[in-house]
Amino acid sequence: MLKLIKYLKHCKRYAVTAMLLVSLQNLITLALPTVVSKILENGVDKGDQSYVLSMGIVMCLVALAGCVVGILGNYFSAKTAANFGASIRKSVFEKITALSQQEHEQFGTASLITRTTNDIQQLQELVLGIIKLLIPAPILFVGGAVLSLMYNAKLAAIVLCSLPLVGVAVFLLFRATKKMFDRQRKQVDIINRIVREKLTGIRVIRAFNREPIEDEKFNESNTDLTKISLKIYRLFAVVIPIAYLVLYSMLGIIMVFGAKDIDKLTDPAKLSTSVYDLQMFMIFILLMIAGVGMASAIFVMIPSGEVAAKRINAVLECDISVCEPEEPKHFEETNDVHLVFDNVKFCYPDAEEPVLQKISFESRAGEITAIIGSTGAGKSTLVNLIPRFFDVNAGSITLDGVNIKDVPLGELRERIGLIPQQAYLFSGTIADNMRYGKADAEEEDMWQALSIAQAEDFVRRKPEQLEAFVSQGGKNYSGGQKQRLSIARAVIKQPEILIFDDSFSALDFKTDAALRASLREHCSRSNIIIVAQRINTVMDADRIIVLDEGKIAGIGTHTQLMESCEAYQEIALSQISSEEVERLG
Repeated sequence: MLKLIKYLKHCKRYAVTAMLLVSLQNLITLALPTVVSKILENGVDKGDQSYVLSMGIVMCLVALAGCVVGILGNYFSAKTAANFGASIRKSVFEKITALSQQEHEQFGTASLITRTTNDIQQLQELVLGIIKLLIPAPILFVGGAVLSLMYNAKLAAIVLCSLPLVGVAVFLLFRATKKMFDRQRKQVDIINRIVREKLTGIRVIRAFNREPIEDEKFNESNTDLTKISLKIYRLFAVVIPIAYLVLYSMLGIIMVFGAKDIDKLTDPAKLSTSVYDLQMFMIFILLMIAGVGMASAIFVMIPSGEVAAKRINAVLECDISVCEPEEPKHFEETNDVHLVFDNVKFCYPDAEEPVLQKISFESRAGEITAIIGSTGAGKSTLVNLIPRFFDVNAGSITLDGVNIKDVPLGELRERIGLIPQQAYLFSGTIADNMRYGKADAEEEDMWQALSIAQAEDFVRRKPEQLEAFVSQGGKNYSGGQKQRLSIARAVIKQPEILIFDDSFSALDFKTDAALRASLREHCSRSNIIIVAQRINTVMDADRIIVLDEGKIAGIGTHTQLMESCEAYQEIALSQISSEEVERLG
């Protein structure tokens, strides 16, 4: 948790102000019993009504000042905790966006969401607790102890002797709940994952009539979380009351001893004074107990906060596999857009065999390079290496003669337009999604990109046209419409490298052909790379790369590969007849 203290520097003025105000409020709390004691001793006991009235006004003013200070203390405490949480949340979010695909898979999306929300919320509550409970605790305890010792050292010693028992109880509770909070957080991750999967795949679940199975999975995880939480709450329910029982038992003992001492007095004046002393002593002891209770409450919160802090630090301190270069190089202005894969090898972490090996090819602006192969051949992995979603294990990828590892990520990705395998649209409008590709895009630019992507017709048919609503993920559009809008979003960027990762799969053959023809006409300055499963999509490419088990089985045009590449022939004949192949070839 100490590693996260640095995030308080953004709100240190609020934190210092809050601590001063909270401290002042508790000093006022200590002062009030003394004022009451003076009123009883010098006013009520002696029948001096004017003294009682004047001191009563003083006591009301002190109480009012304590109220104002308390409100301000709570305000600045809340502001400190909120700003502290915001600072950590910002850093965690920035780190998550910087993580490569490898680190994302290591943590899991559900866990990253939990760490960004629930875990940071726990730390906010801990900071708020430290200011409102831990800061006042020593003031009340020390102040109450000093004042009680001044009134009656013998009786105060009885209470002080009981405090080690309370400390032992809190320490045992701390140790017992630490591992439980860790299990609780992991169980929350599991529930988040189940809920996310169910909401995302609700149509598939309904189509296969799997609602009862999914409900059962959720109920099992929910039951596990409930059991862990109940264990924690039961410990709190037992240990904390026992600690208070010890303290209040000491109060009972004090009252017995105090009453016996008072019974021995015969002088009415001394008797009255002793009663007042005992009353004040009890108040100061109660303040001591309040201090101990506050400290106990915050120490109970610490195990949960410690677990949350470890999970957040795990993200913040995670080594990123795809890093910015230490000595960055920059691209020169050129129209060549020369992309070269030189003997590239890539292996996923912990995998036994490389996904790609001995991959060598090159492509230039104005050319269409198609990549085809069986499922699992490594097609998507290959194109994901270009924007550095992963880094190669061996070999190199260069763009215009510069190794892409030596270029700042932002500069590299600014030159690339990627249409992923699963088309994803952001909530908002069609125009908002288009501006995701080009922030300053004009309406004319949007319509041109939609026209290239063969999406203009269905957008114009909508009453709102470019302002038509898009739900999260684009779920209110068909698969083909989402793909075309995703293509338009990339095309409007006018990138130097345009990557289609199986982005025509939801299109009919007519739209597919029209889109590819439009790309050749309007994106002639781009280096176009198309990953596809269909022969019809790649037949007119300038270069077709055939992948087979992570290796290049052949490179050439459709005609050349039909003559020389057995793997390509098998793919072609599995989709169209030999007569059709001869006619198209």
